Amino acid sequence: MINRTAALRRLLAEEAFIHMPVAYDALGGRLIEQTGFKAAYVGGFVTGGSRCSSEPLLTLDEQVRVAGDVARAVTIPVLADAGAGFGEPLHTTRTVRDFINAGITGIHIEDQLFPKRAHYHKYVAHVVPRKEFADKIRFACRQRDQDDKDFVIIARSDSCRFEGLEEAIARINLAADMGADLGMIFPRDDQELAQAPKLSKIPLVYVVSRGNRDNRPVANARQLADMGYKIALDALLQLLVSFHYHKHALAELKATGDFAGLSPQDCIAARHDIETLVGLDQFYEIEEQTVEDQKWGKR
Repeated sequence: MINRTAALRRLLAEEAFIHMPVAYDALGGRLIEQTGFKAAYVGGFVTGGSRCSSEPLLTLDEQVRVAGDVARAVTIPVLADAGAGFGEPLHTTRTVRDFINAGITGIHIEDQLFPKRAHYHKYVAHVVPRKEFADKIRFACRQRDQDDKDFVIIARSDSCRFEGLEEAIARINLAADMGADLGMIFPRDDQELAQAPKLSKIPLVYVVSRGNRDNRPVANARQLADMGYKIALDALLQLLVSFHYHKHALAELKATGDFAGLSPQDCIAARHDIETLVGLDQFYEIEEQTVEDQKWGKR
């Protein structure tokens, strides 16, 4: 069995910069792996949106289940959004255990109120006092050390939006003292974006949030690597692309009764690729050795 938390630690040690697309289902995770990315992330926004809900309304079980589905479908490390730890320090220790048991290799824990509010999507951050955040990270790291020392704890602060870069960095550096492996903040402009990695005690993760409406920078991987970020999470690409093209395809289907956006050959190729990712060839092989009395040729 692959020890994927140890694999993640090796990846962090060996790679100067890691680009992680964000998935919200197993097929998306498998496509990320097939494309050649070395790790994937399961985000809260995309998980909530794909379930016609909101990330602040997700339960621990829902997020663990979705992240676990992705992790079981791939061989690369999968990290996940654990929100505000789903409660106070005691509850956060359970959160760490549950994600470890689901095969996840790391999570981020943030300093927002729990339960989180839907106004989070209006970029309203309700952060808890520093001590509460520090305690949550401290006990999360203690649980990590008990259950799997290679599991990665990312401390996330949302304080930058209202309290400024200095406060956000102070919280990340406090979390570093508590044992956090990586930090995550939300710089408000290009200047803060460039400053943040230089001020943090631990390597930073940047969330590339395409479609955000608070004018937060959407930098590309090369720019972030040059600034000194360790990880870039492309948080919404899969969901946005899927929704955008589904919307236009369905509108065409409703208006015309048909869809010409993909040629018949494109449809055949896409369906074949999906079947390959799902693993149908392995399923066929088992049936051919057991219940099918002849081989029906290549698909």
